[in-house]
Amino acid sequence: MSASTDVLGTVRKEVAKIIGISENVKVVLCSPDHQTACIGSGAVDDFTGHLYVGTSSWIQAVIPFKKTDVLHSIASFPTAIPGKYQSVNEQDMAGGCMSHLFDNLLFYDNALKSDPSVDPYPHIDDIAGRVPAGSHKLIFLPWLNGERTPVDDTTLRGGFFNMSKTTTQDHLIRAVMEGVAYNTRWSLGYVERFIKRKLNPINIIGGGAQSDVWCQIFADVLNREIRQVENPRQANARGASFIASVGLGYISFEDIPKLTRIKKTFHPTPENRKTYDELYDIFIRLYRKNKSLYRRLNSR
Repeated sequence: MSASTDVLGTVRKEVAKIIGISENVKVVLCSPDHQTACIGSGAVDDFTGHLYVGTSSWIQAVIPFKKTDVLHSIASFPTAIPGKYQSVNEQDMAGGCMSHLFDNLLFYDNALKSDPSVDPYPHIDDIAGRVPAGSHKLIFLPWLNGERTPVDDTTLRGGFFNMSKTTTQDHLIRAVMEGVAYNTRWSLGYVERFIKRKLNPINIIGGGAQSDVWCQIFADVLNREIRQVENPRQANARGASFIASVGLGYISFEDIPKLTRIKKTFHPTPENRKTYDELYDIFIRLYRKNKSLYRRLNSR
């Protein structure tokens, strides 16, 4: 009898004892959030990728081998699929940058009496959609809590670069979405080097994937086809249910891509290519030229 069988038997007995049912009940062990999100994204074949945009963010691919890139914080974690791994990395702040903008800057409850009861999220696409690509060259740096990948640096901090007197709240909102996408493009380069493949298309999940404008920004900045998975916030729960369904013999992991519904596909906009390439280059330069200053300011 294998160790995994022993564990499963123990779990079955404990569950049966707690809820008062027969020990013959079938128990399927599940996975942590990265792994269930991977399965729930539908991108489960070798070298297929998904992008998660929640409070944090990651861009990952399923791979058939173990590997580690210590310099850029990418590792291969086991998936729920036997013999398959996923290239795990995590951007520290993504949707959390938007929450910070709303909660602590635009709608901060101070003497100016901003209205914190307003829910701006349903209006994000309308707001960001009326700002041209590049936000009039306003660049947001999303390192509000340092960064994990593709650089592991706790001293980095966020900010807006190139603000002018014509900058409005609308520009700030779109710039945050674009800044997160620039950082994702930075990570994507190392992920593709890690797997020695180009990731295209990429399935997108998480709360941020509910925004059509953000999905289009990712398509334009990454220059990749972005497939918006239906009900993207439920990817983890969907992944858990897929794992259970495989465990109970109802489906196989090979069935999951065709069981995953794609709500909409976003293609890169050719006319935005020059703008986003230029701003991405400046984004990387801002990191390189200022990392020593961040270290000086935030190391103590």
